[in-house]
Amino acid sequence: MTDARTGQLLDLVEGRDAASPAAWLAARDPDWVAQIRWGVLDLSGPYRSVFDTMCPDAGQVADPFHVVKLAGSKLDECRRRVQNETLGHRGRKDDPLYRCRRLLLKAEERLDPNGSAKMAGLLRAGDPRGEVAYAYHAKEAVRFFYDIPDPVLAERYLRELADDLQDSEFPPEVRSLGRTLKRWMRQICNWTLARASIGPTEAINNLVKRVKRVAFGFRRFQNYRIRSLLYAGRPDWNLLDTITPH
Repeated sequence: MTDARTGQLLDLVEGRDAASPAAWLAARDPDWVAQIRWGVLDLSGPYRSVFDTMCPDAGQVADPFHVVKLAGSKLDECRRRVQNETLGHRGRKDDPLYRCRRLLLKAEERLDPNGSAKMAGLLRAGDPRGEVAYAYHAKEAVRFFYDIPDPVLAERYLRELADDLQDSEFPPEVRSLGRTLKRWMRQICNWTLARASIGPTEAINNLVKRVKRVAFGFRRFQNYRIRSLLYAGRPDWNLLDTITPH
């Protein structure tokens, strides 16, 4: 649990389901919870339900990195499927689609002319129905959303994109991406208002994982929790339960 404004670790809870963070919020002062304006999350159903239940008045923001990552993963799924359907095996180093796998995940503006020409040639050789090319352009279309400065135009663009990507002519991975964009429409569009991400949370998460790997001889979650809070900087102890070291 992290303050997205300051990057301050507030607390650790066990598990990856909705129960523990919901219980943590339920134990906080209602006046403090009422001050939460935005809840920033990845595309996680359990965490979304936490905000729906415990902070219904807070806006939810889908982290941009995870939205673009989803588009990239759908592109990769499409590439692997087409690879298997056309050649009957997983990618090998001489296969066209395997050779362009990294080029496909690059941002279009980061491809130089040689890279663009190479990717186009490999797609012509390994993507007979143009399905991977469709998935690539869908990925780039999702990225373009974050270049639109006006919130109203951005929302209109994303709504039309989500509908277009569900067209039956597109490969199944692209249609799946369109459905996810539609399901998370409000959370994705809220980024244009809040401009918040879970970057600070990911930084703290890396620190917490380092503490966990080193372990400091601790086996119990409570001791690991205290050590992580100390290493992440002084927390606001008023937000936490009474902590008794074991």
